[in-house]
Amino acid sequence: MRASTILQVWVFLLIVSLPYEISGQNKAIKNYRIIFYNTENLFDPFDDPATNDGEYTPEGKCHWTISRLNQKVMMVYRAIISASNGEFPDIIGLAEIENLWVLEYLLKKSPLKEANYGIVHKESPDSRGIDVALLYRKEFVVPVDLDFIPVHGYGSSHFASRDILHFKAQLNNEVIHFFVNHWPSRSGGYMETLGKRNIAARIVRKTIDSLLIINPQSKLLLMGDFNATPDEDCFTKILGATGEVHSSEGKTLFNLSKNWMDEGKGTIRTKGKWEIFDQFICSHNLLNSSGLQIYQPETSICTDDFLMEEDKRYLGKKPFRTNLGPVYHGGVSDHLPISTVIREKVTKVSKMR
Repeated sequence: MRASTILQVWVFLLIVSLPYEISGQNKAIKNYRIIFYNTENLFDPFDDPATNDGEYTPEGKCHWTISRLNQKVMMVYRAIISASNGEFPDIIGLAEIENLWVLEYLLKKSPLKEANYGIVHKESPDSRGIDVALLYRKEFVVPVDLDFIPVHGYGSSHFASRDILHFKAQLNNEVIHFFVNHWPSRSGGYMETLGKRNIAARIVRKTIDSLLIINPQSKLLLMGDFNATPDEDCFTKILGATGEVHSSEGKTLFNLSKNWMDEGKGTIRTKGKWEIFDQFICSHNLLNSSGLQIYQPETSICTDDFLMEEDKRYLGKKPFRTNLGPVYHGGVSDHLPISTVIREKVTKVSKMR
């Protein structure tokens, strides 16, 4: 492990397993529940002189306080558990986390403290100080290695965005690579920021290609808020992530979230239109090979009522936000949490007679 990993230990261990029938007998197989959630500005209420976080202080325009943070922490916890069908997820990818203190506070001040979560986090160069992070249950997930991949441009395209978190872990004696992403936003205009997301896609593709050269059987799962929809060029042409299964192409990535768009679903709503910014993307080897694989029927968007509110302007419903501009609104996030399951491939074999 590299020194940048930050691990916290709690004493209460909860073991979760689900039974499946194999070869005519009941055998417990561990299902690994994976969650990704953009928490919409999970900030502490303290001013950090190194970042532009002044609006999230008691004196700032959002009037951010410990009491409001406490309410948000409990709602984030509830969203995570709801997306995980009432269980503690095994891996939680998070975006828009301000710092390590907030992560520790989330684990300390919510029932997540009852699970044995480790923390993976590093401060990234985002000007507002928001980062990505990953939580993992240490009794089920064994860290192998990690890296934080810079996302930036040079020259006339100079910018510095959130790092991409690359977490290599062992699940059930099998190694899987997890990538937590929060690509550059559309703030400033879609076309004006398109190139930044294309750069992020090239960086991820280069990293994946390097892994597949070393081991063509590598299993990869990308998660994140990509600030782009599954049909955009950054996915289909640059990253090589499609909604089609190419059984003979090991380098092809499969976008598990593409079907949500086909079904009119979304994870964020803008001016009455649902869009899919939050996505899961996996490698061919995690979709079709033996051993651990993605269980597609369990890949979903959580739309529980407490996460939603009426869209009075455009009708229908929309995510229940924490703030509307600088005005405190009392919700949890402008994004919806997404979840998927990794499990051992189940094959039924007839009983011997």
